[in-house]
Amino acid sequence: MGYYILRRILATIPVVVFVMVFIFSLLYITPGDPAAILAGDQATQEEINFIRNELGLDRSFPVRFVEWSSGILQGDFGTSIFTRLPVAQMILQRVEPTVSLMVVVLIMAISVAVPLGVLAAWKHGSLLDRGIMLFAVLGFSVPVFVIGYVLAWFMGLQLGWLPVQGYVPLSKGFWLWLRMLLLPAATLATFYVAIIARITRAAMLEILLQDYIRTARAKGLSEWAVLFIHGLRNASVPIITVIGIGIAVMISGAVVIESVFALPGLGRLTVDSILRRDYPVIQAVILIFSFVYVLINLLIDLSYTLIDPRIRY
Repeated sequence: MGYYILRRILATIPVVVFVMVFIFSLLYITPGDPAAILAGDQATQEEINFIRNELGLDRSFPVRFVEWSSGILQGDFGTSIFTRLPVAQMILQRVEPTVSLMVVVLIMAISVAVPLGVLAAWKHGSLLDRGIMLFAVLGFSVPVFVIGYVLAWFMGLQLGWLPVQGYVPLSKGFWLWLRMLLLPAATLATFYVAIIARITRAAMLEILLQDYIRTARAKGLSEWAVLFIHGLRNASVPIITVIGIGIAVMISGAVVIESVFALPGLGRLTVDSILRRDYPVIQAVILIFSFVYVLINLLIDLSYTLIDPRIRY
């Protein structure tokens, strides 16, 4: 197993390098002169040259890339052009809301979608099955920001049950923290639930036709044990796969949701930085999101052999 883990880790290195090269290239592939755009129409040539020097555009691409990569390895993401603060400091200030949102979305989506998918497969062809699949289709079809505005209007403005904007740190109380995250998490989880529920249903439909399921039922096991112990465990590989793939959807959705609900997270920081053309911040945030996605998919690949012993090293 150690060789398998080493091989999978080594396989991610070219992906990480490619991502770093692409992200760093944003400064060079952006239409126009980034320094002139940042300086504004009334800027002098000296001001443009100063910004070009700040961005490293006056040096060759390989030299600047090596300097930037070395700084990344040391935890130095550069300095924000707009705020003049270290990018690492700005990111640390915004990490908690984004991580909190993603954790709540994961818990909410998995705890709802997996049982729904199992029930849909168990009651295949029934009204329950059709109702769950209708919900899944709607979750796929309706844009996330539309769901967010509808929930904010109904749950927040009309009923007054939940706040529609802002964030409270976990250190100020668990229930206050959770209450501020329920609406944005429910909004983002809708699409995620739809994906996981459909895949769970499809995987369970195939598993429930297997001989060992009929054997388990013939031995007198309860339907709960048959579905969730014998069935779900053997159908878990595609479910875990789609959970990992959905992380990318969740990351991109977090950018929209944080803007809708005014959460001061990394998604909101990304939007603000794009509007300001704050390239060091944009590069750092995209790089972190990419690393997280690659790491999660690596962990999912490694988990296959633990979940299903039929998968060999």
